[in-house]
Amino acid sequence: MNTPVVLKFGGSTFRTPEAYHELAEGLDERIRSEARPMAVVVSAMQGETERLRARLHEVDARPEAATAAGLLTTADLVSAHLLAGALHSRGRTATVLAGHQLGLTTNASFLWARVTRIDPRPLRRALAAYDVVVVPGGQAADAEGRPTWLGKNSSDLSALAVARAVGSRSCEIHSDVDGIYTSDPHLITGARMLPEVSYNMAALMSLYGAKVLHRRAVQLALRHRIEILLRFNRAPYTIGTTISGAGTQAAAVVLNQRSVVLDYPDEARADAAHHAFHLEGLDVVRLSTRPSVAVVGGYVDTEAVQLRHGVVPGRAAGVPVAEMRGSKVTTHVAGSGTDALHLAQQLHDGLDFPVLPRTGTRVGVRAT
Repeated sequence: MNTPVVLKFGGSTFRTPEAYHELAEGLDERIRSEARPMAVVVSAMQGETERLRARLHEVDARPEAATAAGLLTTADLVSAHLLAGALHSRGRTATVLAGHQLGLTTNASFLWARVTRIDPRPLRRALAAYDVVVVPGGQAADAEGRPTWLGKNSSDLSALAVARAVGSRSCEIHSDVDGIYTSDPHLITGARMLPEVSYNMAALMSLYGAKVLHRRAVQLALRHRIEILLRFNRAPYTIGTTISGAGTQAAAVVLNQRSVVLDYPDEARADAAHHAFHLEGLDVVRLSTRPSVAVVGGYVDTEAVQLRHGVVPGRAAGVPVAEMRGSKVTTHVAGSGTDALHLAQQLHDGLDFPVLPRTGTRVGVRAT
């Protein structure tokens, strides 16, 4: 069997049901041109996961993690079956491998699970029998077969795990931005796309809250030298940034308005809180200039996490803004999301940039 193509499409791809037909058309064209099977990882339609989260909290204000994992992952499963249906309507054979069928085994941290084993056999059998294997992002199972979730925005991690399982040397990540920028282009005026970025820089930006790529996905790619191509999620599917060992460090400002800085009375209690969040598999940054922890990305019940580990909850002190100059990071704390936005713009305006090309490779869904 030819090495499969591994693609991931984020939730912003699927704004309407028609979007599944549009993507199926592009995938069909690529299969005809390359004659290779495809593994396609998909996220839920925009807002579906949060709608399920809201419904769950109407029933149980603090649901058990296993219950939340079992429910929230169904949003991605629905999306996977919709794409499989759109492919079938075009005459393509397609199947869906849900988390418990995929061969990804995790620990039992239900909502922020870590992959402990990748069994390539289920994927390889399915790819030998179908044109397209569709994988719902973020899904896996623990050693007892119970559903686990790899965390918010973890479809990237699923895609890299799939690429590793099938032996692909590259993985294409499609989202509503065509690459990594010097800051969030939706928020910061003058943000510039970076054509090439190193694994370490991409992981560092993700750690501090950049929403383009999941940090553990980058780490998996680094370990197995899988090149990541970041592309726009609509035709002509522009390639913007390549993440690889050949990429460079850069200057950037990272802002995620859902992140929060928690202050503690002393360094020891800040260290204890950092350890507690780490045990839960969450991305956190221990600030070096004050007894504080930055919890990145939101969607975390910070009080509950701390209380589970016997830590007195910290005081919410504001929103972190990370100023990056290569591997050096300075974390600033703004009082509110609005203040953080103004600060990020000010910091970005003060960065010095080399001359960067802004042209991407404009192609169909096919690779370069």
